[in-house]
Amino acid sequence: MSTRSKQVNVKEQVSTEGTRLTASAVPPRVGAWISSSELVEANVEIESYLKVASSEPTALKAHTKKWLRRELGFIGNAQFSEPRAGRAIFAAELGLAPRRSELGIAALRKSGVDLPIHLSRLCEAPLLTQEQEQLLFQRMNFLMHQASVHRSLLNADRPSRVRLDLIEKLVALAEWHRDRIVEANLRLVFSIVKKFVNPNNTFDDLLSDGIVGLIRAVEKFDYDRGFRFSTYATQVVRRNSYRTVVVNQQDRQKVSSGLQDMDIEISDEGRSSAISEKRWHELRSRLAVMLDDLDRREKFIVRARFSLGSHRKVHTLQSLADRLGISKERVRQLERRAMDKLRAMAGEVQLVELDAS
Repeated sequence: MSTRSKQVNVKEQVSTEGTRLTASAVPPRVGAWISSSELVEANVEIESYLKVASSEPTALKAHTKKWLRRELGFIGNAQFSEPRAGRAIFAAELGLAPRRSELGIAALRKSGVDLPIHLSRLCEAPLLTQEQEQLLFQRMNFLMHQASVHRSLLNADRPSRVRLDLIEKLVALAEWHRDRIVEANLRLVFSIVKKFVNPNNTFDDLLSDGIVGLIRAVEKFDYDRGFRFSTYATQVVRRNSYRTVVVNQQDRQKVSSGLQDMDIEISDEGRSSAISEKRWHELRSRLAVMLDDLDRREKFIVRARFSLGSHRKVHTLQSLADRLGISKERVRQLERRAMDKLRAMAGEVQLVELDAS
């Protein structure tokens, strides 16, 4: 069974085909698989954005340290360490079908949401067969495994520009395979997030969060267990969308409670129809600016009392008194002073108008 791998510790230099190299073997050897016909398209596409490492010593050392700090996550597999593993993994033909514009247009129509036509381009990739899906996941993780092997051989005191360029290329190739999986599953994201759309949660925002969730699902999926990726991705994206809706609702409730305490009225009509997304963001930004105008203790007390920012629960006057080392009555006075300041600032910026249509 494959296991989650974050770091490969290598005491001896190992080539990308699993054979040992001598300590002085430079540049690093790479198996013939990296020039396989199966990687021609990927190599052509990544060529335009690959960054060649600088040969200047200081920049080269800094680049090496950057790669040493970077986390290279992948799902490990015993096959990856076998001799000639690369040749075996890239022997089969992937055979991806070309993108089709009609697939994207059909996805927009099925979404039931009025969306700009350019979004149809996100859904033009055909679905993957089970064999294609397996190959893409296998190759993506193998390429990241190889990048991790070579990254473990980096030495900041003796940086190798050739090895840095190889790591950069391996990671780019892995991401190319990841993107093919993501593209083929974007219609799944469309079908899930549309069910969570309401006046307070726009399709665009939910789609963005859903795509981020999909990418994370691709990177964490263990293809060797025999399940289809869509089963796993559905749960991840659905859970991510639900969390987004709940957090947005909690934020609105917090702000609404704060506004009512500041004697800023929000009509019942406004509650039922909800503040528009643009006005909601403007409201939040103005409140943030207003809070920044308070002194340190006032800001802390208001946020703690109304569960704003990093505070996940409403704090009592006594608990704040204990944390600040002052009396409970003094906390009450500081809270009252802060609320008076916020009311005055609210009147100056005419915050109530944000709720107008």
